[in-house]
Amino acid sequence: MKSAQVASAIALEVRTFDPGHSFLEASDFAKQVISEVETAWASGADLVLLPEFTWMALEACIQQQEPPGFLNLRKVAQLFEEECWPILQEKLTRADKAVILGTTPTIQSTSEIRNRAWIMSEGRWLFQDKLHLTPWESAFAPGQEMLVWTFRDLRCAVIICLDIEVPELSARLRDVGLDLVLCPSATETILGVERVNRCASARAVELGCYVAVSHLTGQAKSELIDENIGLAALYCPSQAAFQNRPREQQTPKISSGVQVLRSQIDLYSLNLMRRMRSETNPATLGRDVAGIERLIPLHRT
Repeated sequence: MKSAQVASAIALEVRTFDPGHSFLEASDFAKQVISEVETAWASGADLVLLPEFTWMALEACIQQQEPPGFLNLRKVAQLFEEECWPILQEKLTRADKAVILGTTPTIQSTSEIRNRAWIMSEGRWLFQDKLHLTPWESAFAPGQEMLVWTFRDLRCAVIICLDIEVPELSARLRDVGLDLVLCPSATETILGVERVNRCASARAVELGCYVAVSHLTGQAKSELIDENIGLAALYCPSQAAFQNRPREQQTPKISSGVQVLRSQIDLYSLNLMRRMRSETNPATLGRDVAGIERLIPLHRT
């Protein structure tokens, strides 16, 4: 049994990120992110998660040419696509590793701008667009699809910031058999941190899976990410198979700098939990009993 646990364990590194640095060239910033990911991989991590709006740090390159307070998401998107994307593909395409590179503005063929998370999983490049937007994201258009993808034997989904706070979205993922939800996030207040992380913990319980959260931290000369606070966290189901391990792991909340949380994603425990049909587990209710397919009338008095 011990060998089965080891064989099914995947090392996850959740990293906060502080964008409050200036760079002469966008490619210099890309090389720094690559170095952090490669260092995590070299030290034993299999999967790395970076926060929402990591790539808005590229705005520092634009600020050298524009007045204070200037924000042009299209220029950030162009810098990422032209100067960072080729280097990222060259250096971070690995058949045995995975990384969620935070999010970046991405221009669609329709000229819409999406808040997009880039995913590299076992040599494949994938993406997930944010589906629900905050009032501060009025320049963005919402994504249209939810992607479920695999890394080794894990069935994964990226759910970005506010999306983790929407229970209707998580309900759509019932019966998919998710093993791991990865939530890149950015918020400027402790209340935002609490909303995201308390909902992330609830998703771990109701979906019966691991949920990891990575927040942006620090200050930047940007209208969109001027102030940020957060932490790195991992939540597990509250079931008997997880009774002897921490079910909530969180680094301290910080307003600047980097926090790193290294954890083991144990597929053995998930599979054991799913075989324990006699204990109370909301994740096993299914779509019908949960009220997704079966209409549950609402009566008001």
